[in-house]
Order: sequence, then structure tokens, then C-alpha cells
Amino acid sequence: MNTVAVSIIGAVSLSFAVSYVIIPYFNRYMHAAGIVGRDIMKEEETVVADMGGPGVVVGFLMGVFFFIGVEIFVPPRLSGIIYILASLNTILIITLIGIFDTLTALIKRREGEGFFEQYKKIGIPRWLYFFIPLPAAVPLAAVNAGVSRMTLPFIGRVELGLAYPLVLVPLAVLCCSNATNFLAGFNGLEAGMGFVLHLSLGLYAYTHGHYSAAMIALCFAAALLAFLRYNWYPAKVFPGDLNYTIGAVCACVAVIGNMEKFAMLCFVPYAAEAVLKALSGFEAESYGVLQPDGTVKPRSERVRGLTHLVMRMGDYTEPQVVLILVGFEAAACIAAFLLAPII
Repeated sequence: MNTVAVSIIGAVSLSFAVSYVIIPYFNRYMHAAGIVGRDIMKEEETVVADMGGPGVVVGFLMGVFFFIGVEIFVPPRLSGIIYILASLNTILIITLIGIFDTLTALIKRREGEGFFEQYKKIGIPRWLYFFIPLPAAVPLAAVNAGVSRMTLPFIGRVELGLAYPLVLVPLAVLCCSNATNFLAGFNGLEAGMGFVLHLSLGLYAYTHGHYSAAMIALCFAAALLAFLRYNWYPAKVFPGDLNYTIGAVCACVAVIGNMEKFAMLCFVPYAAEAVLKALSGFEAESYGVLQPDGTVKPRSERVRGLTHLVMRMGDYTEPQVVLILVGFEAAACIAAFLLAPII
């Protein structure tokens, strides 16, 4: 086993361990500070910590810092550290945006008087919601991360020049962070799908020699796996501010690992969700209505999200809906491994 593999394993293990240990402390703080939300798909009045990002991001950072320390000092051999640091800046800016959104939602305004709307807090204004991730792309664009020569299906290799860092990188951060924020609302959904997504990105990057990208993806996957222990049904903490971050990490890994094609294939479920949400003018919610038999059903006849589609496929409980969608993401990632080399 080479030394880089040992460093990555150590970083991934540390990310998991730190997140696993520290998340309960953050949960207690959230309850004490009143940063809580109602789990609206439960029969009982369940109040849950509403900001899962800090515990995940702290564990993720500890793993990344461990990798940087080992690879720089024992002995010095790490290349591309500027791209790792630029990615960290992008991820932390997105995390701050998510925290701001959660905290502004603590005010007492609600979207309406309906069953869901009375629990849905109003945070960042909807018109700003989709564009606020853009500033997070600045660090990646500033260091000109990635390779501007891309191979496009049916076209071949294309030199994009400045359009890559100035247009495509910000667009990737914007679209990925918003798309992962759309597919949310079920216990374990965001963390479960995010874990599969980033595990796949990390393994692909490692097998292609992009070790910095692999380390970032695998450390984040490990932190999400630890978070899933507390976010799985019945959840003790909601992702909240974490939803944006899941997509931002994906964008960073795709750019610095020069693996945009593979990442896009893995991202198909999220892209499908974005299209379905767009059909509703981005008004539809992913939630279901709890039935007397414990299953969940969409409140509308129209399918405006992947959760709606799964709930209409049969009589499923909340955990079963989540497992089906996590399986869908796993299938997309397996297909990406098979198709990326030949597309």
C-alpha cells in the first residue's frame, strides 16, 4: 500500500471519528439555543436539532488537515495544495450561507396556514435562494482550477479557455448546491444519497490518480456516514445548512479532479429532481403525508419530485422511500463507472 493511500485512510478515519463524537454535542447546543425544527412526517410532536452542518464540517476539516499535515511534512511531497485550499474556501463559504439561511429561518414567519406551510420557516428570500451560492465559486475560479480542455459527446475535445473558470465553474457550484438542496425532507435522504455520491467520486478520483480530489470526497463521505447515524429515521438532527454543502463538495471534487463527465453521470438523480421541481416553479415540497398505516403519500396528484414518484409506486414508509432513492443514486454511480470511459 502506498503512502498516499495510508494518508487518505487516516484522514477518512479521523473525519468519521470526529464527526461521530462531536455531532451529539452540537445537537445539545442546538436545542439549548432554540435552533430546532418540527419533524412534520411524524405522528408525535417531534422537535429536532435543525443544523447538522457544523458537526459534519468539523470532522471533514480535521481529516483534510490531517492529510495536508502528513503529506507536507512527512516527508514534503504534496502537490496541488492550492487547489485543496481553494476547495476548502468554497466549501466553507457555502457552509456559512447554509448557516445564515437556517438562522434567518428562526424568525417566526411561515409560508402559510396549510399543513406543511405552517411549519415551513421563511429564511433567505426565494428570489435570492438560487443565486446566493455564486460567491462560493470565487476561490476555485481565482486559482483557475481544473482543465479547460473538455471532451464533449459527439463533438470531441473542446478548448473552453477563460469560459471554464469564469462561467462553467461558477455554474457548477450554483447548480450542484441548489440541486442537492431540492432533494431533501426525509430522514436520512440527503446524507444517504450524499454518502453514496461522494464515496463514488472519491473511489473514481483515487483510481485515476487524482489523490487530492479523492481525499476531499472520501473525507466528506466519511463525515456524512457519521452524520447518518444521527439523521436516520427517527432523526435526532436535520441536515438544514448541510444541503448546499453536499453539492458544493461535489462541484469542487469534479473540478480539481478533472472528472466532470463522471460527476455529471453520478448527479443524474439530482438533475432529475431539479427538472421536476422546475415544473412546479420551484414551489413543490418533497414531503409526504403520514398515513394511518405508517406509510407516506404525496399531498398532490402531480409528480413534482423523486420522492413523489417513489411514494406513488407503492405503500412505503419514510425509511423505505429513502432506501429506494439511495439505491437509485447507487445505481447511477455504478452506471457512471461503466459509462464514463466510453462516452
